[in-house]
Amino acid sequence: MNLWIGDGRLVRDPELKTGASGKEFCKFTIACDRKNDKEGNKAVDYIECTAFNQTGVFISKYYKKGDGIQLTGRFESDKYTDNNGQNRTSWGLTVEQAFFPLGKGKADSGSTAPTVAEQTEVELPF
Repeated sequence: MNLWIGDGRLVRDPELKTGASGKEFCKFTIACDRKNDKEGNKAVDYIECTAFNQTGVFISKYYKKGDGIQLTGRFESDKYTDNNGQNRTSWGLTVEQAFFPLGKGKADSGSTAPTVAEQTEVELPF
């Protein structure tokens, strides 16, 4: 099963775009802390994310650079040939659900952002 559940912080503002088919999608990157190594060094993973339709619109409306976000989704690979003729594979997270971190969401600050219970949820395939 390809299911990712995690959280992080947006490293740039999300970008809402419309594809050729008219389908809306939102692209953004999150930084996720990784457990310290044996020497106590902190590591960070940067994950490229794409959210489609209502989930993408929701993220583009209520999140900005530096905000915490909790996500569920699946990792997908994309194979391509680079400019030097080398075969490459890139990985990215296709977001299925997005939530405000408990106690840290904009819903606590008096904005009109929906609470977790009010957010549109996407059915998981299991």
